[in-house]
Amino acid sequence: MSYGSGKYTYELVDGWAKYPKDWSMLDVGGIAIDKQDKVYVFNRGAHPLMIFDREGNFQSTWGAGIFKRAHGSCIDPEGNIYCTDDENHTVRKFTPDGKLLMTLGTEDKPSDSGYIKNFDFYCSLATITRGGGPFNRPTGVAMGPSGNIYIADGYGNAQGHKFTGDGKYLFSWGGPGTGPSQFRLPHNIWIDKKERVWIPDRENNRIQIFDSEGKLLDMWTDQIRPTDLFIDDEDTVYVSDLADRVRIYTIDGKLLSQWASEGLEKDKALFLAPHAIAVDSQGSIYVGEVSYTGHKIDKGPKVIQKFRLKA
Repeated sequence: MSYGSGKYTYELVDGWAKYPKDWSMLDVGGIAIDKQDKVYVFNRGAHPLMIFDREGNFQSTWGAGIFKRAHGSCIDPEGNIYCTDDENHTVRKFTPDGKLLMTLGTEDKPSDSGYIKNFDFYCSLATITRGGGPFNRPTGVAMGPSGNIYIADGYGNAQGHKFTGDGKYLFSWGGPGTGPSQFRLPHNIWIDKKERVWIPDRENNRIQIFDSEGKLLDMWTDQIRPTDLFIDDEDTVYVSDLADRVRIYTIDGKLLSQWASEGLEKDKALFLAPHAIAVDSQGSIYVGEVSYTGHKIDKGPKVIQKFRLKA
């Protein structure tokens, strides 16, 4: 079966992720791919950083006992991995084999945004009354071409933050709300070649685009709960969302291709809560889901799926 259309047509690589049968990822928080197309899957199982080759063969794992709740991740030009932990309020930098290099934020000490966590997700978001600075449940991390670090701070805050590459805090922008430059769950982050900052503003159903100083440049308002995005070397934009879709755009917002679960029963659906998206050097797309958090369904290895670009 084919997915997408035209130049952007893909085939599903069934059973891509191969790892021990008694393991589970539960949910995929983030996906990062290095220059050799090794795929680093940041997940909420007992083995939180699992590494695969392009063909899905398990390579190694690390991070057990370190993370409270995996969310976003990225990889820098040297191959170091950055991971956001939205339950211990930190963003950490590791070597590819898991040696801790840097911690941003103070473990278990959230910033003061007014946020009060309760059992109702939307009521919790409504308690955010101000921008609190770094961090209150950070969600995404990305590296700019200048070497600066950008962080989306979403579940307990409503801001973006900028740091130098060595961890010096520079500034924050945003705040709770629905207006321009405000956020209602900045859920992840991507930095393009021009150091423009792309943030999926999930519960405002839009993507906001800023310059490197936090000035709003544009908004894409035709979204439904976007969770993550990836921009490749050709400036093609790939978006995952909680409408159980993958959508592909030009850099200026023209829709090129898309596919979705198309209303299938949950146990047969192609997607259940897509949460992370990444693209390798061959143009294949990897989509990670939070099916367990969203639907209490453990999809096993299919919680991350690979879609191979058809020739």
